Amino acid sequence: MQLISQSFQDGQAIPGEFAFAVPDRAAHVALSSNRNPHLAWRDVPPGTQSFVIVCHDPDVPSKGDDVNQEGREVPASLPRVDFFHWLLLDVPPTVTEIAAGAHSNGVTPRGKSGPAAPGDSRHGINDYTAWFVGDEQMNGDYYGYDGPCPPWNDALVHHYIFTVYALAVPALAVNGPLDGANVRAALATAPVLAKASLTGLYSLNPAVPVA
Repeated sequence: MQLISQSFQDGQAIPGEFAFAVPDRAAHVALSSNRNPHLAWRDVPPGTQSFVIVCHDPDVPSKGDDVNQEGREVPASLPRVDFFHWLLLDVPPTVTEIAAGAHSNGVTPRGKSGPAAPGDSRHGINDYTAWFVGDEQMNGDYYGYDGPCPPWNDALVHHYIFTVYALAVPALAVNGPLDGANVRAALATAPVLAKASLTGLYSLNPAVPVA
């Protein structure tokens, strides 16, 4: 199976229109159009009954002491953890393409609703839910896609890994909330017939070059 995108090339920069935020000279960052990128997959294995799409960033700082602090930098050597940006479950086997902006087109304070998603699929809860938990204007359950917004002072370029899984069941059985950890655990025991990934790069730090 192969995963491709018309929005960005594998191993290359993700355009700002598909990010949660873009660089801003005065405020460091500004909210962006936050559109989901185009995705398409082919060479689907026989017996596929549904797809799951996961986008995660494995480069999120494990400690927030230096994150977005003036006069400080998040060192590249800092241990990193996963941050889930998109969990889309139970995509019908007849769907092999998602148009840009079809699942997200703009930043929604307090998060987009869910889990219902187009085509009888389900959106999971992304990790902006935990990120904004203490923000009175932004806190809520963030379903669906919300794009890149790495720390503007991070010395490391972040990698956004989009993965499509072909499953031999029509629905993924998930124990507990539809968050990244629970979806990942469910995929570990699910009948996955094949998977394919695509990686985009993004940074809000003007001092960090992005390939």
